[in-house]
Amino acid sequence: MMPRLYGCAMMVISLTEALARVQPRNFRWEILMSKKILIVLTSHSRLGDTGEPTGFWLEELAAPYYAFLEADAELTLASPLGGQPPLDPKSNDPDFQTDDTRRFEADTAANEALASTLKLADVNAADYDAVFYPGGHGPMWDLVSDAQSIRLIEEFWAAEKVVSAVCHAPIALVNTKDTSGAYIVKGRKVTGFTNSEEDAVGLTDVVPQLVEDTLIARGGLFSKIGDWAPYAQKDGNLITGQNPASSTAVAKLVLQSMS
Repeated sequence: MMPRLYGCAMMVISLTEALARVQPRNFRWEILMSKKILIVLTSHSRLGDTGEPTGFWLEELAAPYYAFLEADAELTLASPLGGQPPLDPKSNDPDFQTDDTRRFEADTAANEALASTLKLADVNAADYDAVFYPGGHGPMWDLVSDAQSIRLIEEFWAAEKVVSAVCHAPIALVNTKDTSGAYIVKGRKVTGFTNSEEDAVGLTDVVPQLVEDTLIARGGLFSKIGDWAPYAQKDGNLITGQNPASSTAVAKLVLQSMS
């Protein structure tokens, strides 16, 4: 038995030495393991007092969803109430459809995951490597002050993990703080849905706060480009995007930050 065990051990050592010769010095074995990303969606379905529906914006979920999957990440969807989060029906209009949204709508597995999101209270930040928040107007009413969402973001941040959001979803950051008690966005480069973009969709007087103004009020170093153009900002582990067109750019920065 001993010669056989010795022979197996020598084979393992030889294989390890061979791999060491072909891998760069800074090779990290962790990259062979699938990264786990938590995607947090809104549970809010009413657009203020307008009587109109709202929710999450489909492109802002679909584009990152497939970017993450194609990078072999493991995805978990969650929301404050759990179960099926509300979709902003306007995001499903033909004018706003993309290859990714059409793919998502036809994807049985994706829709099953969407219909059974975890409840935020049941989510443990320690189980994931990054968190991503798609937008839509829904987060302006719930995720901005949801205690469980704030807890999770603060736990991700304290653990030096990636925290990311796009379009209206950076509003979920404005009441989160670091371990010193300072707002996470204070003194950090951020972007999000701009005042002029909100005005362009006619909802400046409907939303309870404006993303741009609130991030600035919290000390964020807010920057932007022209309305509807793709734009993303990265400041350490904090990644934000300006609008729906910025969703893929945010996803790419998330993946780069985890590599």
